Amino acid sequence: MTHTPITTHHHRSTTKTTHKPFKPRFTSKGSLRDQAKGKIEDRKQDRGNRRTPQQQAMSKIARKNQARQHRIHHHEKKERESKLFRGVEGAPRHLAMIPLSVEADSRKAISKLNESVDVDAEIPSTGTVRVKVDRFRRNLLYLPSSMELLQALDVCRLADWVILVISAQQRFHEGTDLLLRSIEGQGITNVVAVVQDVDQRPGANKKPKAITEIKDYLGRFFSDLERIHIIDNKSDCSNLVRTLCTASSRGIRWRDQRSWMLIEKIEQHARDEAEAIADVTVTGIIRGTGLNPDRLAHIPGWGDFQISKIVEETTNKPRSADVDGMQDIPTTHLPTTDQDDLSNMAPEEVEMTDAASTTAATEHKGVLLDDHHYFSDDNSYIPPPPKKLPKGTSAYQAAWYLDDVSDSESDIVDEENYNEDVVMEVAGPEDQEIDAKPAEGDTMTDVAPSEYFESEMHVEKTKEQEAQDLEDFRSSRKKEAEEDRDFPDEIELHPNVLARERLAKYRGLKSFRTSDWNTAEDASYEPAEYQKLLKIANYKNSNKQAFKEALIAGVAPGTRVEVTLAKVPLALQQTRTPTSLFSLLRHEHKSTVVNLNIVLNSSVEEPLKSKEELIIQIGPRRFTIEPLYSTAGTTPNDVHKFHRFLHPGDSAIATYIGPLTWGSNPALVFKRVGNLSNTGHTSLRLIGSATTIAPSQSRVIAKRIILTGHPYKINRKLVTVRYMFFNKEDVAWFSALPLWTKRGRHGFIKESLGTHGYFKATFDGRINPMDAVAVSLYKRMWPRVARLWEGH
Repeated sequence: MTHTPITTHHHRSTTKTTHKPFKPRFTSKGSLRDQAKGKIEDRKQDRGNRRTPQQQAMSKIARKNQARQHRIHHHEKKERESKLFRGVEGAPRHLAMIPLSVEADSRKAISKLNESVDVDAEIPSTGTVRVKVDRFRRNLLYLPSSMELLQALDVCRLADWVILVISAQQRFHEGTDLLLRSIEGQGITNVVAVVQDVDQRPGANKKPKAITEIKDYLGRFFSDLERIHIIDNKSDCSNLVRTLCTASSRGIRWRDQRSWMLIEKIEQHARDEAEAIADVTVTGIIRGTGLNPDRLAHIPGWGDFQISKIVEETTNKPRSADVDGMQDIPTTHLPTTDQDDLSNMAPEEVEMTDAASTTAATEHKGVLLDDHHYFSDDNSYIPPPPKKLPKGTSAYQAAWYLDDVSDSESDIVDEENYNEDVVMEVAGPEDQEIDAKPAEGDTMTDVAPSEYFESEMHVEKTKEQEAQDLEDFRSSRKKEAEEDRDFPDEIELHPNVLARERLAKYRGLKSFRTSDWNTAEDASYEPAEYQKLLKIANYKNSNKQAFKEALIAGVAPGTRVEVTLAKVPLALQQTRTPTSLFSLLRHEHKSTVVNLNIVLNSSVEEPLKSKEELIIQIGPRRFTIEPLYSTAGTTPNDVHKFHRFLHPGDSAIATYIGPLTWGSNPALVFKRVGNLSNTGHTSLRLIGSATTIAPSQSRVIAKRIILTGHPYKINRKLVTVRYMFFNKEDVAWFSALPLWTKRGRHGFIKESLGTHGYFKATFDGRINPMDAVAVSLYKRMWPRVARLWEGH
């Protein structure tokens, strides 16, 4: 029996339409190559997940490798910390106790924390408190502080954990905000908060309300603060001590990149009464990176010193140093020939340029504009005279015409007249660049009969009439300046003062952003030590090299050592006792041009004037500086505009000459409020924060001034200007500078009129009678030297 196949009926899918996939009109070459390779892009996973440009560029394998490296780095960091603090002989964890009010008692809080873990230790009234917690096999070192600002800052930068002690009955005020903002600004590690006397607060539901208010207030400064611990609760205190002993701390980046130690003991020996110096030995446990005897040591409040020797003690040595039973022999580390010196200038001898060898200003006949002193004997800058060319001749064809040969005069057009109606393409007041240049005949400085009819009609006034008209004009402009401040850099010259002498240091720029700054003209004005400052050709590579060097050399962290400092002045030893020692990286004692990206707090009422004295803290060092403020950003010619004032809420680049600090580090900016407070300390006010950026000696800070004139007579594009200069010699000196107006017109000086400073100018359009004609001049500003702040 033959089986016949069973067929099923299938309808044609006439209702289903396959649409053409979307394709742009123009396909890029990259997409065509991907299609040829058979690449299929699935963008559904990327919808709603915005990735950074670095993540978009990384492949899957690269991202997995990066995540693995992060895990390994985090594991190594925790392993190093556990080795450093592990066991009863390990290094103690530093716990800073910061009270936020007078009612808060730090030593009472320490006593409560010890009682929660059954530690019976005596709490001294002054100094640090060292505790051994047998339950967790850890050592803790409490660093109590007061509400004094500088002491709290010094303690917090040495801490692994910061404990804020708060009273439930206190009220937060401006002083508390200043303290917390300063602690946060210098860089801070893990923060916890404890509350005292919660049960003594009057009112119903006092405990939850007090905790909520304190948490909301501290959340403004420390967003990662999870909870508030109650110091009167023994269970809460026990859990807090467990966290302090076992959890890893975040640390402070700028501190952990250097070697540092808390000074436990100071001894003096090798005293020299004649020179008033002596060697000082400080004892402590090394933290951070390894301590290298070749690098300088900085003690806050004292200064920088060379290290004579480092002697390791047999106790508190890290476990990794136990090799062949040699751990009990004290090891002495001496400096090598590569030791840094105390000179703050660069060691290389620099060939200084003699100021007398530079060309004197009296030998020039015009102001410096970019790279040329115009109207001098060297006329190489003057363009060739225009040729007479047939109409429609291109630039390529014009090169084949000789200067004195032409075929006919019928279709020949003067090139200057042909381009007369062309609009001049110029930039704005900050970026002035004119393409049209006056002809050779227009650069004459001698008074001669003019080709313009209006010049023949000019009638000079007497000196009395000129003085009266100038006084009336400036009095009216003063009223306008109060309402409209479009010319913040405008100055007024006295009629009896020669502008070319008063503004001898100033120059002109065709383009503020792109014109090269002729540094040879600054040789006679720059400070004597400017060429001796440290120059860093490649800051990025030098920065990496300095930090790599700190990681591979020196005594290992966790070792108790005795560091001998050479030639410490006796006068410093009679001041307050230092609490810490920081090792400087290579060249961090050398002076250079330091740049800071500073932001002024919006709460500051008055603007900050340039060159005003400030106190700044960068890392462990504090300086008294008088910075210059300039515009932030990068420009092709590395020229930046000088700011006379820094207004509240604004940011700028603050520049001064001071010691180098590698890396991008936070900085605190203080202003002296009074001489001394009731406690004997200098009263400081935090007015802003800053971040260090790469130092640069080639960065030019240019101060701009604006000379303005009044359009006296207007004939289309030809204008007679007065009150900008007051003699014809000044007009001739500054005649190469481009002119601009308040309403955006641009032009140049054509010729001088009379002997009272009147001149004719040509502009690219009609001038409004209410407009003001201006010219910009620039002078380089030199930063001032910083001083080590010796206050406390």
